Amino acid sequence: MKVEQLTCALGAEIKGIRLAEAATNADLAGEINALLLEHKVLFLRDQDMTDAEHAGVARQFGELEDHPLANSAEGEPGIIHIWKSPESPPFRYENAWHHDATWREIPPMGAVLRCVECPPVGGDTMWSNMELAYDQLPDHVKEEIADLRARHSMEASFMAAKPIEERLAMKERYPDPEHPVVRTHPVTGKKSLFVNSFATHFTNYHTPSRVRVGQDFTNGSGELLRYLTSQAAIPEYQVRWRWTPNSVAIWDNRCTQHYAVMDYPSCVRRMNRATIVGDRPF
Repeated sequence: MKVEQLTCALGAEIKGIRLAEAATNADLAGEINALLLEHKVLFLRDQDMTDAEHAGVARQFGELEDHPLANSAEGEPGIIHIWKSPESPPFRYENAWHHDATWREIPPMGAVLRCVECPPVGGDTMWSNMELAYDQLPDHVKEEIADLRARHSMEASFMAAKPIEERLAMKERYPDPEHPVVRTHPVTGKKSLFVNSFATHFTNYHTPSRVRVGQDFTNGSGELLRYLTSQAAIPEYQVRWRWTPNSVAIWDNRCTQHYAVMDYPSCVRRMNRATIVGDRPF
């Protein structure tokens, strides 16, 4: 196994192994997990795997979960399809900087994403190190957000364009949770910034120590939330990966955010993802 660090912030490419073997090799899976904790996102190329092998690798990290808006692979419900085609609508909103599924009470631990087919150029994915983003915050901001919590919602993001009946039914199924603004990693104990494009507002900002009069509340909390969510977009915290067929990314969703770049024309882009059940943020 050869490990090549990709940036000073995060990310490493693993060479010289067949990832599918990790599905049945606990020692190899343990090495990969240790590297994931160190580098936060891992990349491999030329990994020809079946959906069952893909799911088997991901299950070495934990149980797999579904996504309410993504189709699952036939015969392998642990694998969801993130597929685009020339028939996709002309306006194709991709996403914003985010941790996966913080609109769940228990967001995923991470994911294993495999490229099946992609544009010849474009369609990269970027990841950002939210532990580094937290570490680099000014001390007075760290003090300000130490005890803050934020509400997260899928309704206010990719469900907004759905019919009202579907949107409200999904909100009933997934009530908006609140999470700490500063999350502690359950394995490493490191702190990271845990607000993203799903975060709508702080739930405990309006206190005498922060709000002098009512007029302070909206501007003060809104500007602080926008400032915090903007940190993922700082290039010094990022790594960018160019996809090729059979390339794979494995990331720790607890301390990274990611962004799928939609700079490619209407064409085929097929990605298969296994999402790993996580733990309640604290």
